[in-house]
Amino acid sequence: MSRILIAEDEPRIAAFIEKGLRAAGMTPTVVGDGRGAFDYAMTGGFDLVILDIGLPIIDGFSVLRQLREARNELPVIILTARDSITDTVAGLEGGADDYMAKPFRFEELLARIRLRLREDRAPEAMVLHHGGLSLDLRTRRATVDGRTVELSAREFSLAETFLRHPGQVLSREQLLSRVWGYDFDPGSNVVDVYVRYLRRKLGNERFMTVRGIGYRLVGPDTADDTAPDV
Repeated sequence: MSRILIAEDEPRIAAFIEKGLRAAGMTPTVVGDGRGAFDYAMTGGFDLVILDIGLPIIDGFSVLRQLREARNELPVIILTARDSITDTVAGLEGGADDYMAKPFRFEELLARIRLRLREDRAPEAMVLHHGGLSLDLRTRRATVDGRTVELSAREFSLAETFLRHPGQVLSREQLLSRVWGYDFDPGSNVVDVYVRYLRRKLGNERFMTVRGIGYRLVGPDTADDTAPDV
């Protein structure tokens, strides 16, 4: 049974994760500050840490740095409400194994936990490619035909979702839940707004509208007169 340390100071989120992990057959332990998170992680009694950045006493970045300086290789998944590429890159380059922005879907968090715990997994691709578009998941950099493009954290997450499902029609509801998380207003038009942002930055022709359903990622030279723009 996997033992998961939850370092989160917001009781509602900590309880939400703890309940879900128990239902998934795991053994979670919650700690609400950075000093406690480091001490618990160093006991050797855990298989993975879910680490919030905004912890009191010692913040999550400091906890992560101290763990790695102590040669503790416990897998760490960062949780943060900060919508900043700088924070994302700092966490990943500081030794985190994965990153999730709040709010989030528990199903996605659970999938990422299981991936990190799977000892016999094949190495995960850290760069996604499709039709001249590339995303480096570790540095959080996007390139289009070799040209670097600046994306916000949310734009990057949306682009990553498309590149993990190239050619597949993704509904607005799927994109909303995977990128914006469990407590976002399902009636929002935020998906359409951010698809427009990606079209401007990465190429209008890459993101085709499927009337009444959602969007799909296509190659830059793909023509589809039946998929109108928004």
